[in-house]
Parts: sequence; C-alpha cells; structure tokens
Amino acid sequence: MRALTEEETKTFFSKLANYTGRSLNHLIQAPSDSADSGERYVFRLHDSRVYYMKLAIANIATSIARDNLLSLGTCLGKFTKTGKFRLHITALDIIAPHARYKVWIKPNGEMPFLYGGNVVKAHIGRWSEDCPEHQGVVIFSMDDKPLGFGVTARSTAESRRLEPTAITVFRQADVGEYLREEDTLFTTS
Repeated sequence: MRALTEEETKTFFSKLANYTGRSLNHLIQAPSDSADSGERYVFRLHDSRVYYMKLAIANIATSIARDNLLSLGTCLGKFTKTGKFRLHITALDIIAPHARYKVWIKPNGEMPFLYGGNVVKAHIGRWSEDCPEHQGVVIFSMDDKPLGFGVTARSTAESRRLEPTAITVFRQADVGEYLREEDTLFTTS
C-alpha cells in the first residue's frame, strides 16, 4: 500500500470533484464536532484500488506484507489499465453526504434503476436546481436514501422540456451492484 502519485491524485480528485464540488476538502479533514476531530483521513493505493481510511490505520497497515493485505478502509474505486479512475458503488456512502447535485427518484423508478437502468424523466421526483449537462449526481429515493450515482444527460432546464420517456441521468453505479456483481466486486486479481 502506498500514497497516490501526483498524477494519480489529480485524476482521482477530478473524478471525485465531479460529484462533490468544493466540499471535497471535507473528505480529508475530520468533522470538527466529532470525537476524533484531530484525526486526518488519507487515500491509499493498493493493487490499483484506492482506499479511504484514517491516517492512524494506514500507518499500522504498513507492518502487513502487501501479499497478505487484501483490503483496508473503504474502497472508493480503481484505476484502469489506461490510467483512468472508475468509482465503485462502495464510494456511495462517502460521496453522498457531500454531493453538490442530487436527484430524487419516485418509488416507481427505484426498481428499474436498481436493476441497472438509466433514470428517465417520468421517474424523477425532484432534483437540484441549475444542474448542468454531463455533471455527476447522486441519486436518492424520495425518503433520502442514497441509491447510486450517475451523470446527467441534460441540464435541468433542458430536461423540463423533454418527453417523459427521455433519459435524464445515465447510471454509473447503483446499490443493486452488491447483488449483481457479488462475485467480482471485491476480487483482488
């Protein structure tokens, strides 16, 4: 396990900033009202996967051989062979509280989304104002449970003029992946 290089950090933070915006700083610093307010959080790379953990845990993990270490902290995603970063569904709990743009879908649209479908206009209950096109959004149920994340197909203003069957958000990950990809989600090879 090692710290990210400058190029990896730039690629990783640009992907996270697409969803969180300026609140990306809150991921690194602990909340001031928590009991461990002096604790820093870090990102570490292990087998092309990026993990999010407390600095104290990362320091303890240096005593474990790389071959014996499978996972540590929360896996946020992995770097592809071409150097791009892909967020995993396991990052949802980390980015959902810090999301800049949010989309809430109606109960009749939850199941199609959780089965891997994109979000159509008819399924949207409400969403953040002034959301631009091709912007990362976190998708919530109407009772504020995070269901996944994706990228907007159209801006908020354009989507209001679309027909009900038009795609408004392209799905990138949803909590249904825990079941659909349970064999491959946490594999290390």
